[in-house]
Amino acid sequence: MTAVHSGLDMTDATRIDRWLADRRYRPRVLADPPPGSGLRPVVGDVGLPFLGHSLEMLRIGLPYVHSRHQEYGEVTWSRGFGANTVSAIGGDAVQEVLANKDKAFSQRGWEYFIGPFFRRGLMLLDFGEHLHHRRIMQQAFTRPRLSGYLGGIASLARQRIADWPAGEAFEVFPAVKTLSLDIATEVFMGHEGEDTVRLTDAFVDTVRAGTAILRAPVPGGRWWSGLRGREVLERYFRAEIPGKRAGAGEDLFSALCHSESEDGHTFTDDDVVNHMIFLMMAAHDTSTITTTAAMYYLALHPEWQDAVREESLAAGDEPLDVDGVESLRALDLVVREALRLVAPVPWLLRKTVADTQLCGYYVPADTLVTIYPGINHLLPEYWTHPEWFDPERFSEERREDKSHRYAWMPFGGGVHKCIGMMFGTLEVKTLLHELVRRYTWSVPPGYRVRWDPMALPRPVDGLPVRLRRR
Repeated sequence: MTAVHSGLDMTDATRIDRWLADRRYRPRVLADPPPGSGLRPVVGDVGLPFLGHSLEMLRIGLPYVHSRHQEYGEVTWSRGFGANTVSAIGGDAVQEVLANKDKAFSQRGWEYFIGPFFRRGLMLLDFGEHLHHRRIMQQAFTRPRLSGYLGGIASLARQRIADWPAGEAFEVFPAVKTLSLDIATEVFMGHEGEDTVRLTDAFVDTVRAGTAILRAPVPGGRWWSGLRGREVLERYFRAEIPGKRAGAGEDLFSALCHSESEDGHTFTDDDVVNHMIFLMMAAHDTSTITTTAAMYYLALHPEWQDAVREESLAAGDEPLDVDGVESLRALDLVVREALRLVAPVPWLLRKTVADTQLCGYYVPADTLVTIYPGINHLLPEYWTHPEWFDPERFSEERREDKSHRYAWMPFGGGVHKCIGMMFGTLEVKTLLHELVRRYTWSVPPGYRVRWDPMALPRPVDGLPVRLRRR
């Protein structure tokens, strides 16, 4: 099928406030390299007084980072949200950070933004402790466990999707978010989510708190709301632990309560609470974003929607198992391309715990370092017409994602690669499989979605589509 422009444009002036885009700051060196080291200084700029580049990141997001990459190169620095941050862009720079050969790049970078809200979640742990927790948690993501989860996902998806209104404007994002949280609550917790609204509000508050400019618990502020959201989630999960430990449920919560590593280690109650809060956030937010993005591109490109539907209808009426979902080739290509064009986690954080180097640049200890999957996914050195929607780029004949190890990295990479990536992919594909079997959908002619860059990407208008029952 012919590749078509995706509607995404990293240089679109209509998405960049002219006052910010045209403003230029005096370049400065972050820190002088040690004499005789042969390393180069990282060059960047401070931005506005006090605010730094916070406004650009909140209002513009990745297109602004892309413009800095063009101006300064693969390694640069800027100030924002009260801290100096080095940006590492491009496959080689990302690989050095994630390979982390001298163990200088720590997960403590996340602590600055989300530590108070997702403390001691798996993504925030380092080195040996991270490996220890990951080995225990892996027991909750084995293929037999995934097969058990998938049955619940398919059943709930069929039930909820059947109630979506056809023939009128319908906002996809909030509907998918509610469905994803229902799935996470039922599949992860083992019961239906009667507290869905309360939990949704708590998760939204905790996720968005990390981008607060005022980083203090002032009543009514974003940081304060995030801390309150964390309290709600912690009370909710802690109250459920005794029953889960006493039972033999098949849900993920039960799996964490009973998981045991090969050497006999298990999780404490605090471990379970911390990991459940993080996993619930990661599971329902990322699957919501990817399902919404895939629905958007399938609406823009009906020929791909037809191809996915034909394949799903041919698979039969029974809910699909893991092998069945993995056999849907056209759907797999579309989901991969949606993950490329709209990375659900567009940036990853680290913090240096020692002086180190990055692609020949000197990075001092105690420096935040950000890598950008969302930028790597759009670099022309890796992708043909990177702003086009072209799922065939992932076909066996082309495999543009193999142009560099970190050209395509929606699940991160290295030892911290997303432990739930297979679960999340199966969930997204199952939702889309059920959707194309029941509906066709479209967007108005000329419509282009605008993604809110604050925290994780979301369509600012909820992504209105028109559903038609088949």
